[in-house]
Amino acid sequence: MSTYTATVRWARNGELFIDNKYSRGHEWSFDGGVTIRASSSPNVVPRFSDPKGVDPEEAFVASLSSCHMLMFLLLAAAKKFIVDSYVDEAIGMLAKNAKGKLAMTEVILRPKVVFSGENRPAEDVLNELHHRAHEECFIANSVTTNIKCEPVV
Repeated sequence: MSTYTATVRWARNGELFIDNKYSRGHEWSFDGGVTIRASSSPNVVPRFSDPKGVDPEEAFVASLSSCHMLMFLLLAAAKKFIVDSYVDEAIGMLAKNAKGKLAMTEVILRPKVVFSGENRPAEDVLNELHHRAHEECFIANSVTTNIKCEPVV
């Protein structure tokens, strides 16, 4: 078993606060020393969000995409396929779920993988690699969000 940490920091910058007119900008720090500017989504809190910050919804989509990619690369290497690049322009939808609550209800992964060498996967093998990557992704296994993979060929 493994544990993972993140430190989230926010401070009131002289705003009244109780009027709900305070900055949603904050930062995320990770054990490797990386600190990222974060904020609520400007789509959710327009006036007080930091549009330069990563919002939790974007991070959720990136987390699913990254996990899928890492598992895909592992599986492709095991099959002796040489992957030169992997680009996923993933998208997530915030909508009401079955309980009427706002949730990330769907994430669509759209990975475009470029291979080289003589051993390249046929389309059915590529789809199977993506299917297995989804089945093994730790993050996908942790959420109820509908996750679709639509590889770009």
